[in-house]
Amino acid sequence: MHAELSAIEQEFESALVRLHDLRAKVAPDIWKRRPAPERWSPGECVAHLILSSASLVPLVRAGIEEARRTGRAAPSRYRRDFFGWLLWKGLGPGRGFKTKAIPAWVPSGDRHPDELVAEFERWHTQEIACVRDAEGLPIQAVKIISPVDARVRYNIFSALSILARHQHRHLWQAEQAWITIRA
Repeated sequence: MHAELSAIEQEFESALVRLHDLRAKVAPDIWKRRPAPERWSPGECVAHLILSSASLVPLVRAGIEEARRTGRAAPSRYRRDFFGWLLWKGLGPGRGFKTKAIPAWVPSGDRHPDELVAEFERWHTQEIACVRDAEGLPIQAVKIISPVDARVRYNIFSALSILARHQHRHLWQAEQAWITIRA
């Protein structure tokens, strides 16, 4: 597998491990508690990731199919475009910019943690499939419209790297919520 795609796959895999670790440590009643009224609970953080995956994965799949139809080969090195790089950079866990979630991605905190983990795992399987399906394709040459802001477009390589980074950002947020609640 292409080295940059392999790195994204590893980011997705480490996010799943991180989620399983969090689930093992956090009791179901804590999973639903907010550390403060304006902050999300650990469960809401995971629910948000599910909502964002549900929006972004179909766009990535369509972009991969478009890249396949071009008949062109993959480059020797994938690159994020400007907006993709900017979003990826700003989504680092515990840093970067803070924004309000779009209404479609605002989570509810009423789901059981096992249900959230199972749904996250289903999306995880699809995300890994996208990474593997992108192998050998010119995914840096195909752009999608951001589900967050229709004025922003970024390439499929950027979308995959943003999605993986977004998971780590909100898993960090869930971990911080748990630390605050148990203190």
